[in-house]
Amino acid sequence: MVDIRKILVLSREYAGIAGAGGVQDVVRGLCEALSRKGLETSVVLPCYGFLKPESLGFKRLEVNFSVEMDYAAEERTEDISFWHHVLEGVDVYLADSPRFAEKRGIYTYTEQDEAEDPSRHRGTGHIDYFAMNILHQKAALGLSLHQAWRPDIIHCHDGHTAVVPALLREHDGFRQFFARSAAVVTIHNAGVGYHQEVADLPFAKAVTGLPWRVVYNCLLNGTFDPLIAGPSYAPVNTVSENYARELQETELDALTGWLGHALKDRGIKLEGITNGIDVSGFDPRHGEALGIPCSFDPFSGDFSRKVECKKALLNLLSAGEASAEFMGGSYKSIGVTGTVEYRPDLPLFTVVSRLTEQKGMDILAQALEGGIGVEKGFNLAILGSGKAEIEEHLKWVVSLPQNRGRMCLLLGYNDDLANLMFAGGDFFLIPSRYEPCGLTDFMAQLMGNIPIVRHTGGLVKVRDGVNGLVFRTEDPVELAACMHRAVSIFNEAPQTLHAMQKRAVAIIMEKYTWDKVVQRYMDFYQRSAGQG
Repeated sequence: MVDIRKILVLSREYAGIAGAGGVQDVVRGLCEALSRKGLETSVVLPCYGFLKPESLGFKRLEVNFSVEMDYAAEERTEDISFWHHVLEGVDVYLADSPRFAEKRGIYTYTEQDEAEDPSRHRGTGHIDYFAMNILHQKAALGLSLHQAWRPDIIHCHDGHTAVVPALLREHDGFRQFFARSAAVVTIHNAGVGYHQEVADLPFAKAVTGLPWRVVYNCLLNGTFDPLIAGPSYAPVNTVSENYARELQETELDALTGWLGHALKDRGIKLEGITNGIDVSGFDPRHGEALGIPCSFDPFSGDFSRKVECKKALLNLLSAGEASAEFMGGSYKSIGVTGTVEYRPDLPLFTVVSRLTEQKGMDILAQALEGGIGVEKGFNLAILGSGKAEIEEHLKWVVSLPQNRGRMCLLLGYNDDLANLMFAGGDFFLIPSRYEPCGLTDFMAQLMGNIPIVRHTGGLVKVRDGVNGLVFRTEDPVELAACMHRAVSIFNEAPQTLHAMQKRAVAIIMEKYTWDKVVQRYMDFYQRSAGQG
């Protein structure tokens, strides 16, 4: 058995510092679980322009160096420095550079960016995304070199950091120092648009410093693809067993540009490790910390005070467009369409999601246009933002005459409001076309909100009639039928609903806390180190 003591983690997100999705929760949850296991764990993030390191408790390190960042026709370097803070036993480093400092968003341009430069459209990716990724990776490895801190495992999250395994074995500056370090790559989302690939091959070669033979060997659909490069040098996993299977055994891999099958053709197996959840971050026994109006105890099966959260949410939703003022504070950034009548006796469906095709929000919109939309026996609230066309479609659906007074669309995001949606809802809709793991089903379950999911990817952990309700196709009619079924359970079988609430929490505690899941990653690290 290999003695593993030191873990270096590279990620573009980390909960409490910089986050855009579920990756932030996974990375922080895993890092803290590793630290509790006694492993020396460090994580390196970019120091984005919106971060104020000192206010977050970071202190500047006396570490400065230059990183080779050549362009195809120009030899270049970029300066890097670092901030450091210890959070829950994890050493967190922020890599500071002018390239990172100019970024107001983690992955995309902001409204302010667009106002300053109309070519930088809000919501589109940074034009220098690939250089940004490579600078982050080289900076993290350079920091390890500078501190003479040799990790046993380097854990790379998503395509943004997945070139590291190739750099370790092919780059003269890293090869010797990291000879005994193993790397692993975790793919959180393999969908088209998530690979961080680059079509300009001379630029890819220059900025990475990798040989041409490596660049040409790591092509997918004619582009240099980090999700080919990383797995070519290191073991790779994705965030649920079923998603790993789907990518290498089913036609769903078409949504990745056939990444899974390309890896399979190279003899590379995708391992699946279903994400855990940090229960303390979504524990309604501490309602004040979540921003919800009362506390209740799902771990003892007591959901009686949950109704107070529902009433608070309904009060907000019934205010409709006036709720921006009613909510106050940071809630004012939420755009509100529609109202929900104050009816605690009706089942309330809630959604907290990116409004995209991947998340099945167009499927939901079609379901609400059809038969389910004329049933008056439920209310619905949606929180999120995403693709403009889907946002407009949902606005139109919510505004239909038959849906007035029973549906509300909240465009934007706020943590406290999301928690109120989790705690105040009766059923939580996740109609995803594909879903690598899914974390919002956990969050909803911990607050007594029963998930209704399309059976895909990691959502197969929801078992029909046990800890949620399930439909199987992308047909809006099937989603509508599942919603009808939920209404019937709410009205006619409250004891069944209560049993599902209790069983959902029990399953999380049995299988999906990070202190349970971390052991699977430690086993993965052992196998990876053994391969090295």
